[in-house]
Amino acid sequence: MSPSENAPAVLLVKSPSGAESRLRVEQLPFRIGRHGDNDLVIRDNRASRYHARIVAEGGRYAVEDLKSSFGLFVNGKRVERALLEPGDCIEFGVPDSYQITFELGGASAEPNPASTGSSSLAKLRSTLEVARALESSLSTEDVLVAVVEAALTITGCERGFLLLRQADDLEIRIARSRTGPLAKTDLRVPTRLLLHALNHRREFLSMNFGPEGTPADATERSIYDLELRSVVCVPLVRVRAGSVDETNVLSPAGETVGLLYMDSRMRNADLSAGGRELLTTLALEASTVLENARLLEEQWARQRMEQELKIARQIQESLLPRALPAGGWFRAAVSSIPSLEVGGDYVDIRRITDQLWAAVMADVSGKGVGAAILASLLQGMFLASPYTRLSIAEMLLRANRYLNERTGGEQYATAFYCTLARDGCLHWVNAGHPPPILLRGTGCLESLGATGMPLGMLEESEYTVEEMRLEPGDRIVIFTDGVTEAQNSAREFFGLARLRQVVASHAQEGFQEIYASVRAVLDAFTGGAPQRDDVTLAVLEYRPE
Repeated sequence: MSPSENAPAVLLVKSPSGAESRLRVEQLPFRIGRHGDNDLVIRDNRASRYHARIVAEGGRYAVEDLKSSFGLFVNGKRVERALLEPGDCIEFGVPDSYQITFELGGASAEPNPASTGSSSLAKLRSTLEVARALESSLSTEDVLVAVVEAALTITGCERGFLLLRQADDLEIRIARSRTGPLAKTDLRVPTRLLLHALNHRREFLSMNFGPEGTPADATERSIYDLELRSVVCVPLVRVRAGSVDETNVLSPAGETVGLLYMDSRMRNADLSAGGRELLTTLALEASTVLENARLLEEQWARQRMEQELKIARQIQESLLPRALPAGGWFRAAVSSIPSLEVGGDYVDIRRITDQLWAAVMADVSGKGVGAAILASLLQGMFLASPYTRLSIAEMLLRANRYLNERTGGEQYATAFYCTLARDGCLHWVNAGHPPPILLRGTGCLESLGATGMPLGMLEESEYTVEEMRLEPGDRIVIFTDGVTEAQNSAREFFGLARLRQVVASHAQEGFQEIYASVRAVLDAFTGGAPQRDDVTLAVLEYRPE
């Protein structure tokens, strides 16, 4: 035999505000804690989400600690598990918190008159409980549960639901009865009818049905058919931060974020003695809590974005070559300046042997961490290629196939890859990249145009490897479209023509001077205006001894 069959248990609950209520233990285990789905909710953020529970043991009641932070106390003594006797006092390890007195017997299971909706003192205490939840709770859910329970106390209704707009319907966020949590399926009124009422009424929807009452419209007819004695609906307004006036009135239907719904089968809702004003206040408090939660989520989203940008920039910085050859037969100057939005530029200069150097520049489509990670994958492939004895064409084919398989052609990369031998033999492939500028020692300018499609764009692509001979003093200027598409405050582009003009005007100078001149002219042109793409530049020089 279960203890409830022999002698039903009743908990005399005293809140920190002094409110007292009696709660029958109707099912076991009976959970107690801060979270809203407990059978008894403790509105104290010092209590654990699931602090304790009452269970059956040998035909008696026992209370046990659920590994709470501050412990469980019975008659002032900390316990892990204890059998309960009538009159035992249960506490939760923190001062000035809830106190529960355990009782047995049917008479004491009757509701405390002070907790019913007819008591003005109960209404005041329930409002104070909401204020306490606002002050002490760390959970939006806890505060909204407190709002629903206070609304039930104020109106005397038996069930309460807090619903929020979700696309073209309402979604149940909180479901409570006067004795504990409810399943969301317990709301038998179709949410589309509640949404209809929300869209067509600016203030309260309150209906009391007597034996002879017959409602008129479809919404009221549906509610009447469910044999409900009373229904109260209160819109939740969209609160605009910083405007006091807009939090004092209910907004039009288009400005509502949800609905506080309550119903009763046993009695009419009590909206006397200031109950209507208290409900309006509760609705505004719930709306404010929801707006604060939305703003907090936006702040977290910004923080996550900032963290992603930080990671992406670290990835990009790691792709830059650690050391650059400044003397000898092959020399290079390189930089990549990240934009405000992180992109996926990649540039690398690497010595393959004493007789061979390789250079690569790639620009991955898109922004953010994904583009930066894809650029790092390309780096790994290009770094490994010299040791796999693959030809340049085969290396590009594999890179293209790899990207296409993983992105389905939705993300691609332009790339320029070249190798320069000590004897001046240059092999290069341009996969849809902006054509690098070949500046001959004589001052003539040539372009190293595209020899294939961008990597990853098409499943099957061919990449032609071009070959030419460099002469001493020849230089190659490689860049991403972040250079030519850099904009000034007037939204004008830097452009390829301006870049070629700068390069040509320094034809008699070395790689470092050309690199510095391009950077200086580009900086002067943009004037510090924020750029939408990374600006990546490399200048190579062939200078045999």
